[in-house]
Amino acid sequence: MEGKIKQLKNLLSKENKIVITTHTNPDGDAIGSSLALFHLFKKMSLNVKVITPNQHPGFLDWVPGCEHIIVYENDVELAKKTINNSNLIFTLDFNDLSRSGKIAENIDLEYHKLVMIDHHQSPNDYATIMFSHPEISSTCELIFNIAVNLGKKELINKEISTCLYLGMMTDTGSFQYNGVNGKTHNTLSFLLEKGIDHSKIYNNIYNSNTLSKLKILGCAIKNLSLIHDKKTSYTFLTKKELKQNQYKKGDSEGIVNYGLSLKNIHFTAIFIEDELEINLIKISFRSKNEFPCDKFAKEFFSGGGHKNAAGGKFEGTVVNAIKKFKSSLKTFKTN
Repeated sequence: MEGKIKQLKNLLSKENKIVITTHTNPDGDAIGSSLALFHLFKKMSLNVKVITPNQHPGFLDWVPGCEHIIVYENDVELAKKTINNSNLIFTLDFNDLSRSGKIAENIDLEYHKLVMIDHHQSPNDYATIMFSHPEISSTCELIFNIAVNLGKKELINKEISTCLYLGMMTDTGSFQYNGVNGKTHNTLSFLLEKGIDHSKIYNNIYNSNTLSKLKILGCAIKNLSLIHDKKTSYTFLTKKELKQNQYKKGDSEGIVNYGLSLKNIHFTAIFIEDELEINLIKISFRSKNEFPCDKFAKEFFSGGGHKNAAGGKFEGTVVNAIKKFKSSLKTFKTN
C-alpha cells in the first residue's frame, strides 16, 4: 500500500476538485465510506463533493453529512456539472464503472484521474490508483486504513467514526462474517474511543422499521422453503407482493439473512422481482462457514461479491429463477 499512498498524497492538493461516488442502490458501507472520506477531506481543506447514482434508503438519512449528497437521478444537471468541473474522482465500494449507473457516462477516463477504493473481488482496471483489498471486511475499514497511512489518523473524529462504524457493521452482518479479524476489532476499538453511540447506530439501521418493511418481511417468511439435503433455504418476493405492501427502497434490505438463521442451514437466497423492469429478478445470497456465495453467484447468476455475501440476477420469471437455483445446487462444486 505504501507506494499507492505516496501517489495519493501527490493528488490530494487544494487545487484539485474532487468527487466521491459509489454504486447504484447505495447501502450502509457505500454511504458510510463516502461520507467518512468526505468529512476527512473537508478537514484537510480540500474541495470535495459526494454524488450517488440514486437515492439511498430512508433508514440512512441520519448519517452525518447526508444533506450534502447530490443524488444524480434527482438533480441530473447539477450532478453532471459537478462531475464535469472535477478532475479527481474517488469510486468507493465498487470495482466496475458500470456499477455507478449513469454517473459512469459522465466520467472521462482520459481527463479524470480515478482512485478506486474497494473490497470486492475481480476488479476492472480503470483507475489511476487502485486500493483493491478483498481480504478487508468493508470499504469503511479500508478507508480507515488509508487515512492512517496518509498520516491523518488524528483527524478522525466522532462524525467520521460514526460513518465508518456504520459501514463496518452493515457490511459484516454486525461483525459475524469471515472477513472480520483482530485488525477489524482494533479499528472498532479506536472508533468507540471517539465517543460514537454504537447502540444508536444499530437501532437506526435495524430497529427503525416501517410497517411496509415488516409486511414485506412477512411475505418473504411465508414464501420461505427448505432444501434439506443441501442445507439450503430460499424465498422470493413478487412484484405484486411489493406493490400490495407499499414497498419502498430499502424495505427488502437484510431479509435474506432470516433464511440463514435456521438451524442446519448453511446457504440461503432471496429472489425479488424488479418492481420497474419486466422479467428481471434480483438475487441476494448469504452463507455460513465455507460455502462460497461469490463463486455460486458468478457461475450461475452473472453475479459476484464476497465468500459469505453475494448478489446476482436472472432474466425471466421467479419460478424459472428458482428452478435454475435448484438445478445449479445439484451440480455446483464448492472447491
